[in-house]
Amino acid sequence: MIYQTIIGHQAYRFEDLKTLLAKASPARSGDELAGLVAGSAEERMAARIALADVPLKRFLEEALIPYEQDDVTRLIIDSHDAFAFAPISHLTVGDFRDWLLLDSTDSKTLTAVSPGITPEMAAAVSKLMRNQDLILVAKKCQVITRFRNTIGLPGHLSVRLQPNHPTDDLQGIAASMLDGLLYGAGDAVVGINPASDSLSTLTPLWEMMDELRQHFDIPMQTCVLTHVTTQIKAIEKGAPVDLVFQSIAGTQKTNDSFGVTLSLLQEAHDAARSLKRGTLGDNVMYFETGQGSALSASAHHGVDQQTCEARAYAVARTFKPLLTNTVVGFIGPEYLYDGKQIIRAGLEDHFCAKLLGVPMGCDVCYTNHAEADQDDMDTLMTLLGVAGLTYIMGIPGADDIMLNYQSTSFHDGLYLRSVLDLRRAPEFEAWLTRMSITEPSGQLRDINREHQLLRALPHLPGAA
Repeated sequence: MIYQTIIGHQAYRFEDLKTLLAKASPARSGDELAGLVAGSAEERMAARIALADVPLKRFLEEALIPYEQDDVTRLIIDSHDAFAFAPISHLTVGDFRDWLLLDSTDSKTLTAVSPGITPEMAAAVSKLMRNQDLILVAKKCQVITRFRNTIGLPGHLSVRLQPNHPTDDLQGIAASMLDGLLYGAGDAVVGINPASDSLSTLTPLWEMMDELRQHFDIPMQTCVLTHVTTQIKAIEKGAPVDLVFQSIAGTQKTNDSFGVTLSLLQEAHDAARSLKRGTLGDNVMYFETGQGSALSASAHHGVDQQTCEARAYAVARTFKPLLTNTVVGFIGPEYLYDGKQIIRAGLEDHFCAKLLGVPMGCDVCYTNHAEADQDDMDTLMTLLGVAGLTYIMGIPGADDIMLNYQSTSFHDGLYLRSVLDLRRAPEFEAWLTRMSITEPSGQLRDINREHQLLRALPHLPGAA
């Protein structure tokens, strides 16, 4: 189907829906690399005008990637909830934007229609929105999940404690863990990106984190972010696995490049739930995504990178994860060139995921060869905090010494909670108070060398 609009005496024609979506996207280096961008600001605006008139129903009729060729497309179409879609089924993309911004479209309403919204619909409407629109609507979307604590409550912000080490050294990881806990971080998850994929190296990481958790009765969850097949093997061998992690993407070919299938994710999900380790809930999956992953795998099918990213959220919501986050600036400037593009992408990702019912955090990050700096990250982090972000990363000094990129620190979580009056997960916050780490108000207390967490470090297995 041809989509077109006329501006003055100039007619603009777009040969199919994926071309229209790509041309309507805000400029970014990844789409330019793929040859998908609008040729001018005028063509981009023409595409947005045409996109605004597209009925939402059209996205159920015209697949961007053929149904027969892509299991993510099949998942999106086969799982679509027609009943939930009914209240908005008469809208165009432009009407949908206006409806989302209405005061009467509240959290309860958005939760009800969420199963009827496809990723392509979410991506399309985001392309018509200003940054403030993305923030306003995302703020209204509430996605609450539970394992050993409750994540995503309004007025709360969690932090993933990320104690990575370039050699998986137990002592170094344990020290970073305790550092983060004493800053009140870790209520999202204590998650290690390991340097090794050997079970003989990884199993002690799970065991050390679990021993610390049990010894101090910490209402938190842990994760080792290795490949899903390794985690399934670890479960089979009796390792204390809480959450199962996997990077996912929005096309079958990209997931193939990760060594992942939908059936494999289902196997991992079922294996983790069979352990029954959660005390408050059974949201057992942890997913990471990022704009540009499909293009970097030459698996984007001519679809713009933000729409590909939104399609990954359809995969995520199928498995009802505890956590999902976009690693927004990690892939590099080939896909998001500078701070402006990273900021826009982070707001888009958060909006689309929350609109689709996915518990969304963000690794507010950049690589050192991008045209970005920590001030850009402060801006994005603050905007996302206003937008109701589920969680951020907490990394010692904001500098990941294993993955070699710049992210956010334990102090950044303190900053966001202070300026936006946000709290930690309630169960975790109560524990911090019991442990004399924070005041009942949530503020940190002064910690001396005799604090029981610091005295525990020499006694952790392998961490002395």
